[in-house]
Amino acid sequence: MSIFFSWSLSAQKPSESREKIKALKIAYLTEQLNLTTTEAEKFWPIYNAHDKEHNALRYKMRTAIKNAIDKNTSVDNISEKEAQDLIQLKLETDKKIYQSQSAFISNVKKVLSYKKIMKLQVAEMEFGRKLMRKYKRKRKE
Repeated sequence: MSIFFSWSLSAQKPSESREKIKALKIAYLTEQLNLTTTEAEKFWPIYNAHDKEHNALRYKMRTAIKNAIDKNTSVDNISEKEAQDLIQLKLETDKKIYQSQSAFISNVKKVLSYKKIMKLQVAEMEFGRKLMRKYKRKRKE
């Protein structure tokens, strides 16, 4: 995809980079799914709500883990009880993410065929891989 590789993200603030990545992701998914106007009008509000929920869950978990590591200077210094609590938080978060994904599929199947839902899953993975490859190339330069 030509749009994907034409944007430079390295000299921007993190919030600007996130917004540009989000715009690239929307463009990429739209292209890959080949949504009709009707599908797009119904799909994007469902997708955006799900994406926001998913990101909030992951952010909460990552923040708790990062704070524990920062507080203790390393994973090796975290107490067994704190590690147990963090593992429990991860398991609960994974369960909530699964429930969120199940709800998303239930809602989006009213708008898209299962085939397009599969295309969405594949396109999201491909987008993530392309983004990581671009990031790795930028870091080498």
